[in-house]
Amino acid sequence: MDPEGGGKPQQGGASAEGRGDAKTRRRRAKRNGKRRHAAPSMHGGSAQDAGQAHVEPSNAESPKRKRKRRRVRSASLAEAMPQATTGTPASRPASADIGHHADSNRTRKRRKKNRHGRELQGRPLAQPRHAPAYAPEKAVTASAYPQAPQVAAEPSRPSFRDDYYAALDLGTNNCRLLVAQPTRPGQFRVVDAFSRIVRLGEGLAANRRLSNEAMDRAVEALKVCAAKLSSRPIRKMRLIATEACRAAQNGEEFLDRVVRETSLTLEIIDRETEARLAVSGCSSLVGRETRSVVLFDIGGGSSEIAVIRIGDSRSNRLANHITHWTSLPVGVVTLSERHGGRDVTPDVFAGMVAEVEDMLARFEAPPVTGLHRHDAEGFHLIGTSGTVTTLAGVHLDLPRYDRRKVDGLWLSDAEVSAMQAKLLSWDFAGRAANPCIGPDRADLVLAGCAILEAIRRRWPSPRMRVADRGLREGILTDMMADDGAWRRSRPRRDLEWQGEGKRR
Repeated sequence: MDPEGGGKPQQGGASAEGRGDAKTRRRRAKRNGKRRHAAPSMHGGSAQDAGQAHVEPSNAESPKRKRKRRRVRSASLAEAMPQATTGTPASRPASADIGHHADSNRTRKRRKKNRHGRELQGRPLAQPRHAPAYAPEKAVTASAYPQAPQVAAEPSRPSFRDDYYAALDLGTNNCRLLVAQPTRPGQFRVVDAFSRIVRLGEGLAANRRLSNEAMDRAVEALKVCAAKLSSRPIRKMRLIATEACRAAQNGEEFLDRVVRETSLTLEIIDRETEARLAVSGCSSLVGRETRSVVLFDIGGGSSEIAVIRIGDSRSNRLANHITHWTSLPVGVVTLSERHGGRDVTPDVFAGMVAEVEDMLARFEAPPVTGLHRHDAEGFHLIGTSGTVTTLAGVHLDLPRYDRRKVDGLWLSDAEVSAMQAKLLSWDFAGRAANPCIGPDRADLVLAGCAILEAIRRRWPSPRMRVADRGLREGILTDMMADDGAWRRSRPRRDLEWQGEGKRR
């Protein structure tokens, strides 16, 4: 258009067809929000301007130019919005603000459309209107969003893996307690434990009665156990008493006193039950390749021995494979009181061994050659008592007794003989100074070695396995199996039972 020509088109200017095309392009640009500020006028402008308007639309309508103009318009919009209205912290980069406020109409519609559908699946696409736009220090979780109504789930099987089971063993020498939870099939995790030497059977061999001092010590220990049991919701418990209460004339009177002062009701089990519980407690230490085992538990007032023969089909309960068993009316407390436990000479030790051998001679059991299949690896001994754990601790030369290193340890026949000879060469002070024996067991350990020696002579074996477990573990295993705890609970990746880390 010529500004001096009164707005009339010059000769050779744009034709009517060209002006119509320019008008169409302007309407299209206005509809798309892309109208150019320098578009040619219908009523003015030169022929050169009209010609440029006819050539430029190919570049103006290209996708690259469209995206560029959208970014420029979004940036200007973000700069125009005050920071206080967005709630954006000062540390947030500018690009984050741009990305948050520069959504196109199509993107905002898509988010609005998909927001609820994705939230129902627990995967929200965009934040709700009430949520902060940017929270770098605290991540927004799915629980902060409205959830769809939950459909009633199918009832699951009952789980017992969080239930507590308790077992208490009041023996002639010790009072022990275990509280555990079932984990994998056949295993459990100990959550609380207690063990104290009470010597309930002190003087029992001579008087046939429990002394007042011994009963006082036992009641004080049982009060501690009662406090531990009352602090947890115990699903099932079993509290047993063994040889001291069986043999004492005032055993029932003592248990009545226990009920009055501690509210604990103990049951006196017979010797066969005691032998089966000892086997159940040590079942995990019998390998699949083992065909026969002689398991013994040297207690304070009695010693239980079980002969186990395992065939081709092995039962889940090792106690079902017991073929012969016996309970000797002798233990470390009774034997040391009869022969003396402080000053033990080789002759005194030989006399103790001979006494136990006479008792074993009356026990009818098949010989070792008839138990295993002519395989030296198929038969071995398992000892579960303070005597064998003490021997293992002395053999390892531990500065402090550690159950994790002792339980399950293999000792050869020569190593057991060497440990017994070493203990026999020490006097009472030397045994008491050993950290794995201590003054409480210094007068009892050689009596236990004498019982062990008689068992080894009756059933010679190239090796013996040490078990720091016994009646309590057997009680827990039987209760959990009878209660179906391992069948109904889902297996967990827990560690196998480690015990309380203390010496039995």
